Amino acid sequence: MCRRAEWAAGEAAGAYHGSTQDIADGFIHFSDAEQIVESAAKHRAGQDGLVLIAADPGQLGDNLEWEKSRNGALFPHLYGALKPGAVLWVRDLPLGPDGRHQFPEL
Repeated sequence: MCRRAEWAAGEAAGAYHGSTQDIADGFIHFSDAEQIVESAAKHRAGQDGLVLIAADPGQLGDNLEWEKSRNGALFPHLYGALKPGAVLWVRDLPLGPDGRHQFPEL
């Protein structure tokens, strides 16, 4: 997930290099379908204007690594840019009346 404007800029440029936090960490933080709701609550609480991006792991190749993170769980990290051709879909991630993100069926 990222800000809609950041994704649009990356898509137009042919590659998304991540948020400022991703760039500082040296990789793009991903979450799997079971992790994303908690990740949104922890790192993007209350942020509007986000999109949820589903990427095809097979298209990411050796740049995708699963590494221990929160509570020892393995999280996917992309060491390199996310190319639009590796993206399966992009959906808006609106805030609900309770201020939590409203996720599509995953």
